[in-house]
Amino acid sequence: MPHVHATHPHPEDHLTSSAMLQDIVIGLSDGLTVPFALAAGLSGAVSSSALVITAGLAEIVAGSIAMGLGGYLSGRTEVEHYESELAREYREIQEVPAVEREEVRELLQEIGLSPATVEQAVQELTADSDQWVKFMMKYELGLEKPDPKQAPKSAATISLAYAIGGLIPLSAYFFTTTPDEGLLWSAVITLVCLFVFGYLKSRLTGQPPVWGALKMAGTGALAAGAAFWVARQFQPHEG
Repeated sequence: MPHVHATHPHPEDHLTSSAMLQDIVIGLSDGLTVPFALAAGLSGAVSSSALVITAGLAEIVAGSIAMGLGGYLSGRTEVEHYESELAREYREIQEVPAVEREEVRELLQEIGLSPATVEQAVQELTADSDQWVKFMMKYELGLEKPDPKQAPKSAATISLAYAIGGLIPLSAYFFTTTPDEGLLWSAVITLVCLFVFGYLKSRLTGQPPVWGALKMAGTGALAAGAAFWVARQFQPHEG
């Protein structure tokens, strides 16, 4: 068991990097898609780029706060779940130690250890309550101890990524005179960004990169097209 402690810092760094990457993907993908669809819908209903910009900025602020809060609550829920299961395991080894020892024995037998090795390992693991509980948390429940600081980190990362992603489709309306013109450039900029982002995301996650890029760009285009079509259908008649 000592070698596990020696390699502990490395997997922690790896997990932190993975969590941050996941948060960036969540925030950026939603940030690129949702404000783009909103701006497209408004472009089909209003004649002022200023209205599209105002509504788009309001959505980005609200969306980044909501997404960040969701990331924070998700992180806190993970910590609270782990702490609840940890307390339950400590309680069980105190109240039903024989049952818990048998569970340790079954887990070790599944690995394929010899009966003599299993019995020796059971004795050593259950001699220390902290190691015993740590073993049960990891191998019976499949739970790793979460970083309590991860929740605010996730909130900040998701919120910032969403805001950055949202400003990309909206930026076109700052430099064009009509919503239709803004929508055209917004679509070009956003779909290129979605394609590149989808490609990089798929490569990092081991998925087919071209298919991932097409899927992400297609999702954004479909959402924007649907919003634009609905806005056109329900556009109030002037006069």
